[in-house]
Formats: sequence, structure tokens, C-alpha cells
Amino acid sequence: MNTIDSLATRLSEYLDPGQIQQVRDAYEFAESAHQGQHRKSGEAYISHPLAVAGILADMHMDHQCLMAALLHDVIEDTGVPKHVLSKEFDNDVAELVDGVSKLKVIFQSRAEAQAENFQKMTLAMSKDIRVILVKLADRLHNMRTLEHLDAERKKRIARETLEIYAPIANRLGMNNFRVEFEDLGFKALHPLRSSMIEKAVRKARGNRKEVVAKILDSIRSRLEREHIEAEVFGREKHLYSIYDKMRTRHKSFHEIMDVYGFRIIVDSVDACYRVLGVMHNLYKPVAGRFKDYIAIPKANGYQSLHTTLFGMHGIPIEIQIRTGAMEMVANNGIAGHWLYKTSDDTASGSHKRAREWMKGLLEIQQSAGNSLEFIENVKIDLFPDEVYVFSPRGDIYDLPQGATSVDFAYAVHTDIGNTCVACRIDRRLAPLSASLESGQTVEIITAPGAQPNPSWLSFTVTGKARSSIRHALKNQQRSESISLGQRLLERTLKSQNADIEDIERERIDAVVKERNLNDFDSLLEAIGLGNQMAYVIARKLLAREEIESPEKARPLAIMGTEGLVITYAKCCKPIPGDPIIGHISAGRGIVIHTENCNNIHELRGNQEELMPVRWDPNVNQEFSVELRVEVEHEKGIIAVLASTVTNADANIERISMVEKDARLGTVNIVLAVKDRVHLASVIRRLRAIRGVNKIIRTRS
Repeated sequence: MNTIDSLATRLSEYLDPGQIQQVRDAYEFAESAHQGQHRKSGEAYISHPLAVAGILADMHMDHQCLMAALLHDVIEDTGVPKHVLSKEFDNDVAELVDGVSKLKVIFQSRAEAQAENFQKMTLAMSKDIRVILVKLADRLHNMRTLEHLDAERKKRIARETLEIYAPIANRLGMNNFRVEFEDLGFKALHPLRSSMIEKAVRKARGNRKEVVAKILDSIRSRLEREHIEAEVFGREKHLYSIYDKMRTRHKSFHEIMDVYGFRIIVDSVDACYRVLGVMHNLYKPVAGRFKDYIAIPKANGYQSLHTTLFGMHGIPIEIQIRTGAMEMVANNGIAGHWLYKTSDDTASGSHKRAREWMKGLLEIQQSAGNSLEFIENVKIDLFPDEVYVFSPRGDIYDLPQGATSVDFAYAVHTDIGNTCVACRIDRRLAPLSASLESGQTVEIITAPGAQPNPSWLSFTVTGKARSSIRHALKNQQRSESISLGQRLLERTLKSQNADIEDIERERIDAVVKERNLNDFDSLLEAIGLGNQMAYVIARKLLAREEIESPEKARPLAIMGTEGLVITYAKCCKPIPGDPIIGHISAGRGIVIHTENCNNIHELRGNQEELMPVRWDPNVNQEFSVELRVEVEHEKGIIAVLASTVTNADANIERISMVEKDARLGTVNIVLAVKDRVHLASVIRRLRAIRGVNKIIRTRS
């Protein structure tokens, strides 16, 4: 049985007597605080914190971390306040315990509460990384003693572990934790599947013994012949990884088990590459299956050489080659920082990467609109299948699979992402939406004053990029909303021969307060977004019962550069030259329709939501319009239509064809034009094509 004496004996291997005594003091305090409390198993409650401290002792964690582990449930479960711990021990220990206590309810049934508590965890982790180590050890012991809980709680905790705790352990490079989390979670969530795979593995292991022994002998004897000192181990696949590969990669059990895995541990990086050469001479390597994670480590600090070989009788052999320090980091991740004190910077590199990840989490948190958006973005980052790309200066960036140049731009710096306009991949111009591949060099082209495009959200994959884009768009929309709101209010006031400058500040403040808003800018923003009506606010500001209705006010000039707060209806696709009308839509600002749009006819009864608008004479933008062209079936007719549109200085956004009958077909073209005159010129050219029977501009 685990006792404080047995723990102290283990600690004497690496802590001094004074520190061990502090750990004993923490144990006595916790034992006293938990007096009379029991676990579901019937054991005294203190057995749990003692076991958590034991897990951390295996990783050679410092005495403060072990004290926090022993005290981690004191604030939450016994009512001892934080200031008592500060007085009894020290501030660092009290902060650690408080940080872990706030994580007690990271995941509740309500998504909002779950997300809020996940945010608390990020803040606690950012202050002291040991908080998450205590939390992971706490969860690991709970998973080991899961059998004492009822079926429903068992499944809920197992699901949480597989969805969040295992990926966090993986992200921090703590492979031993991840493997145990996955196997215990799998066993609790799918007991029958776990049992079947376990029996099959046991049976296969017996059949494989002879083959594994032969391969081990051949590897060891070849390394001895080359005078290379190394430890060679066979690698066992754990149950959850077998199940996951069967489920996601659609592989059979025998396909997975027919691959033999080995790990070779040497004393230096130089020896790693020498062993690689020896292995490639011993067995034929499989093309394209070599990965050098020593030169380019994984995001969680993992380093190793991976190669796949054709062994005897064509048996596939997977080999990992690394140093002892790399092995320690591979298994313990950031905990290797404490466990493996060495001049080699491998362990501290892992620690640095973990800190960089948490710094990224904080950036996501600061720009996320709410906690649900934050947890959604973090979950994206917890499941990376990395690609490694280079900046023009040769800096390496690791990004998740499917990442684009926009993700890369935000990884370099938020300002680079916000002002990104184009990119070069391997010195060639490429679309911003193109997925990146390992080894590519990416150069971002920026422009002063450029802003993120809302369409970027459809192809970015990193949490940092998505949260930064949303944050920038919100700020962009706010400034545009304030500007539009000011124009709308001034226009309404001018129709009453009044001016905003003439209205007393007290009157403005009173209207702002009445609407439960913070300031005048917030009021203008609400008008611009359509959440407040300009003429209603004008009436309040002027203290008049009635003022001129909005449809009689001077039309608002539309320039096409207003941004996110003025949108153009997809139903009728208005273009300059069309008679237009504005619909004030709550939360969206003004939506521009053509006057004869069917959707506007339905709104005519509610004149308060409609407002007169007109095209500004200097409008200089392109607008989408849709044409339906009836054509006779002729070879190359689509190409002729496309080149005619292009020659008329119009851009085709989309083109498709639907057969009407054996002789006729309908071509739908969405194109960008400047105005009605430009559109008329395009239609005139299209009508001149032989085989074009009819052209209709599609409207709602």
C-alpha cells in the first residue's frame, strides 16, 4: 500500500531532506483536512492525493508540485481557504492548489460552463505549467480507480478523458500519460471491444515471439559488428491505437499486427544517424517512409528518426532511433524538464514549446468572442497532424494538416495575418486557400491598410488564425457600423434642419443611458447594425413627438466601399443603374435590394424597416449579376461564351450548363460587372454569338 513513508523513500533519490520534510508537512495537513472523508472504494480519501503525488514523484517533480498534489482537493472539498495555505506553506504552493481547484469542474454537462472552466484552466496553466501536470496526474489516478463508479459516470469521465485530457497530454509530449489515458478510457467506454482486441493481441503476441526474437538478434548483432552501443526494444502497440487505426484507417486487425515495431536508444545525435545508415544496409528501406524529427521536432518537442524497412520474408519493420534524453522527453514531455536534468537542451526545448503553445492559447482567449468560440478553437489545436514549412529566412513553423498560407501568416504574427493580401509558395504566386505541404517555403505579401476577408474563415484551420480573423472582423464591423450609423443619423437630422453638433451633450447622454448603452459610439454602432432606427433616435434627441418618416428623407448614397455593414441581396443582385431600396436588417445593417424585388414587396407594409437609397455617381466597384443564356448545342459553345464575357472586361465568377432537350441547353453565368451600362455591353456581345437564342437577367 502507498504510504507517506514509501513516498518519502522514493523522494530521497532526488530531493534533499528539508524538501522531503515540507512534503511530509503537506501530507499531514491534507490528512487532517480530509479526516472522515472516504472515496467510493471505501478507502480513506487521503489515499487519492497520496497516489497523485506518487505519480508525480515518478517524474521527479519538485517538492512544491508534490505538496500541491497532496493538497489539491483541500480548497474544493474541505473548505480550507487559499490564504490559510499561503500562511501554512508558501504563495507558490497556494497558487498551484488554487489553480488545480479551479479545474475541478472543467467539464460540466452545460457547454457554456464547460467552456468557461476550460478558460480558467488556460489562465492557471499560463501562470504555472505545473498546474496542468497535477491535474493530469489527478485524472490518471481517477481513471485507474474508475471501476468503483456507476456506469453512467464511468462513461462520461472516460469520454472527457479521450476528448480532452489525452490530447492535452499528447500536446505536452507526455506519451506515457496519453497511452494510459487512451487505454483506460477505451476500456471504460467500450468494454466489449477492448476485451476482444486484448484477447486478439495476446494471441498474436504468442505467434509473433519467434519473429520478434529473430529481428532483435539481427539488429543487435549488426550494431555490435559496427561497434555501436545501443539498447534495442520491441515496441508493443497499445489497444486504443489498434482500435483507432481499425476505425479511422479502415485497416484489419491483422494488417496492423503484421507490422513489427522496434526502438533503438543510443547516446548521441551523431550515433542516431549512424544507426540509421546501418539499418538501411541491413534491410531495404521503404521509399517515402523516412521522417527526421530530430532536425525538425514535432510541436510537442518529440524528437526521433523514423524509418520503415522490408525485413526478412518481406515483413514490414518500423524503427525509431533516438538518444536517451529524447526517449525521456518522448515519454514524459514537459515533465522531462524536471526528470532528465542534462546539458542537452532537448528537455528544456520541450518545455519551451509547451510554453509557446500556452502563449498561443492566451492569444486565442484574448481575441475569442466568448468561451464557446475559445474552446472550439482550442480543440482544433489539440488534434494536430503537423506539416512543417519554412519562412523565407529559414525559420521552421509547424502547422496542423490542411493549414493554408493564411494560417502560416497568423503563426508568424497577428499583424502579418491581418494585412496579408497574397502569398508565394516556393517562390510562385499561389492562392491563399491552398493547403500547405511539409518542406515548402512560404512568403506572405502584405499591404498597409489591408484587412482580413470573411471568406478566410472557410479555409483556415488553426485556432489562432480563426480567432484573430473573427476579432479583426468584429473590430472592422464596429468601425464601419459606427461610420454608417453616423451617416444615417446625420441624414435624418438634416431632414429636420438639425445637426448633431447643435444637440446638448446631456441630451445625448440621456438617450444613450435610456438605451442601456455604454457611450455615443455604441449608439451609432447600433444604428449602423440596424438594431436602432435612426429616425427614432433623432426624435429622442430632438425631443419631438413626430418627425418626418424615413422614406421622405434624402436618399442615402451607396458607394460600394462601406464594407460589412452594407450588403447586396443575393435574391435580386442589384448593380449600379438599378433603382434600389434599403432594408434595415437587425444585426446586419442595410441590405440593398432592387425596387421591384419580390422580397421587398412583402416588406412594403412595414415602412419603418425600409429606407431610400441611391447609387453614388462615383461608385467604382464590381457587382455580381446572374444571366440565363439559352443556347443551341454546338461544340465549344461554353468556351465561346466565356471568352466573349472576358473580352467585354467582365469577370466570370461561376458558369454551369443544364440540358433543356436534345437541341437546346441553358447556361447559367454569374459575372462581375461595373454597372448596367457595362452589363448591357456584355449582353449585346453575347447576343451576337451564333447559337445564342435568348438571354435573361435572373432575378428573384
